[in-house]
Amino acid sequence: MKLTIYTDGGSRGNPGPSATGIVIKNEKGITIAAYGEFLGRQTNNYAEYMAIISGLKKTKELGAIEVQCITDSKLVVEQLNRNWKVREPSIQKLFVQAYNAAMQFKKVTYKHVLREKNQEADAEVNKILDKHT
Repeated sequence: MKLTIYTDGGSRGNPGPSATGIVIKNEKGITIAAYGEFLGRQTNNYAEYMAIISGLKKTKELGAIEVQCITDSKLVVEQLNRNWKVREPSIQKLFVQAYNAAMQFKKVTYKHVLREKNQEADAEVNKILDKHT
C-alpha cells in the first residue's frame, strides 16, 4: 500500500509555541488520518521535522509499504534527500530519527510544495496552536 503524507510544522515566534500538522491520504486521495501535536516551545524547523517523523510512524502503523512525504519546508526536503548538510545539532538528531523511520519502508520520497498547496496540514497546525496559545 502506498500512502501520501502532507506535513507541516509551525512555530509562533521562532522559537515559540509550536505544533505539527499531518494529513495522510490513500492512493485515491482520500484522507485516512488528519491530526496535529503540540510540541511546546520549539523552532519552526524542529516542528517541520517532528511532523515528518510523526507521519512516517503513523503510516507504518497503517500498513504502508511506500510513502510520499509532501511538505512546504524546502530545508527538510533538501536535507532528507541529502542535498543539503544538516549543521544544527538539535536538527541532526531529528534527521537521524526521520532517516531511521524511513528505513522501515520499501520506498520513501520527499517532495517540496508551496505553502498554498499544503493547506490541509497547515490547518492542522493552526488548530493545535490556537488551542494552546
